[in-house]
Amino acid sequence: MSLQTILLLTLIGLAAGMLSGMVGIGGGVVIVPALVFLLGLSQHQAQGTSLFILSLPVLLLAVMNYWRSGNVNWRFGLVIASTFVIGAFLGSKLTLRLPEAWVKLIFGLLMAYVSFQLILAGYTGIQKDEP
Repeated sequence: MSLQTILLLTLIGLAAGMLSGMVGIGGGVVIVPALVFLLGLSQHQAQGTSLFILSLPVLLLAVMNYWRSGNVNWRFGLVIASTFVIGAFLGSKLTLRLPEAWVKLIFGLLMAYVSFQLILAGYTGIQKDEP
């Protein structure tokens, strides 16, 4: 893994952790699109890697299914998981200092952006599949 990839994975982990601590979103809302759009993982690989990062005993079986089908990137997951903890701590500290209206605005804008990107990616993917 290159230094650039490790730094990018670290930034993804910190951002996902901070946003999770700030607005209570699951890390997968940030991690999955980041792995797909920034690192070129497939949707299945990104979902499997995100589940690995966020896995607790409840999620263990889902991760095992993705792993058995070859869709978990363990190295990426370990780097992001280790930095996610720091980001969550910093994000929770920051959000407690922000007015609730700002937190709602940040959350809404993030969800709108991610939704638009996923819709656009799905639409262009459907267009490519047509003859």
